Amino acid sequence: MNITKLTETYIDSHPSVKDCVRKGLINYSALTRKMSEDLGLDLKDNFDAILIACRRYYSKIKKEAGLEDKIIGILKKSKLEVKNKIMVAVVEKSIFFNHLLELQKIVKVKSEVFHIIEGSSTITLITSEDFKEEIKKLFKNKLIRLSDSLAEITLKSSEDMEQTPGVLAYLTSLLAENAINIVETMSTWTDTLFVIEENDIARVMEVLKF
Repeated sequence: MNITKLTETYIDSHPSVKDCVRKGLINYSALTRKMSEDLGLDLKDNFDAILIACRRYYSKIKKEAGLEDKIIGILKKSKLEVKNKIMVAVVEKSIFFNHLLELQKIVKVKSEVFHIIEGSSTITLITSEDFKEEIKKLFKNKLIRLSDSLAEITLKSSEDMEQTPGVLAYLTSLLAENAINIVETMSTWTDTLFVIEENDIARVMEVLKF
């Protein structure tokens, strides 16, 4: 049994704990007792080994705190755009692609949102609720799921974002910690896009106000 490996795996699988370790805000004795309990280890026999492993892991990851400061610096300079009355349609990949092109033309003529995410067996369409009937008519029995009452949040950042690891992970963790569900997400160069429930708009605006 490798206590060091068990300790690092445990901390990595608990983002809130790892964040506190990284920032030097953790009570290592309390963490050791919690880990022993969760992992079913004998506290008396393993207390010192786990405690030392925790402190060593802090030395290993404390530099990541500087990376977080860089991420926040990038996000502070970013701009947010919000569009409501968005819907997401999931269709089978076996659709006639001329139907997809037809829908795209209809949407683009009206200068509305239109994004396509192609998966291994499905295609996800993100667009305005105004085109709900067109989608139903064009894809009929190929339509797997249609979700509306959504909003699109677009975060426009500088080019530094592309060269900085962990930006997307930071954003998704931040939303998850605030109980905000991400329905869909995608990115294009310096833009990061999240589709959320319309009811969560106010909370997202508050959370992403750096």
